[in-house]
Amino acid sequence: MTPPSYTTTTDADVTISYMKGVSKISRPHNERQRKTKTRKILDAARLVFCRKGFLAVTMQDIIDECGISRGGIYIYFSSVDEIFLEVMTQRNKEKLSCISKSVHDHEPFDTVLDEYMTRQKNRLVNFENSLFRAYCEYIFSKPKTAVHVLRDMQLNYSRNSLTSILTLGVSQNVIRNENIKRLADHFIVTIDGLSVLALGDALSEELIAAQFAVLHEMVNNIRNNWKG
Repeated sequence: MTPPSYTTTTDADVTISYMKGVSKISRPHNERQRKTKTRKILDAARLVFCRKGFLAVTMQDIIDECGISRGGIYIYFSSVDEIFLEVMTQRNKEKLSCISKSVHDHEPFDTVLDEYMTRQKNRLVNFENSLFRAYCEYIFSKPKTAVHVLRDMQLNYSRNSLTSILTLGVSQNVIRNENIKRLADHFIVTIDGLSVLALGDALSEELIAAQFAVLHEMVNNIRNNWKG
């Protein structure tokens, strides 16, 4: 006869079980702490990148800005490049999320478009708060193969934002579903072109107003065609 088997619980088993329980309890706290620290680093880094561009920024600059020790910051990020890419990613997610919410809530097309254009105009007027300089320095200082991901991410973000807004206008029967992608690209080229002028201090509020008036006119032409 085969003797019956028994499961023996040792002190080690109890300890392991206890530690697993502690891990499950403490993990949410650690995750919150991780997110809080990461956000603190990224917020501080964004200020530094806006102020100094990309090329002049060191890890020490970011450490000084966020007040986290060198050892502490390297737990989360290994380089300035990694931090910069994450800053750009988070900024795009936040802005796209805001637009997506407006579209999801079916806010009036004109309101959503005006808010988008106002944000862009304010960024151009207050260019010291823009990451565009840092973005350009990154793009032109790295090998082409290294910038494709960031370049495509930025382009897709801009296209998705504008296409979502224009599609909202179509769904509300405000504008016609005609050449929306081409119109979105025209917005991107115009705004990025103005940003380049801002880099060289060659941009005036009058020029910004004139170019945005052209963009408004293009949208109104689609609106007028629909009404006609």
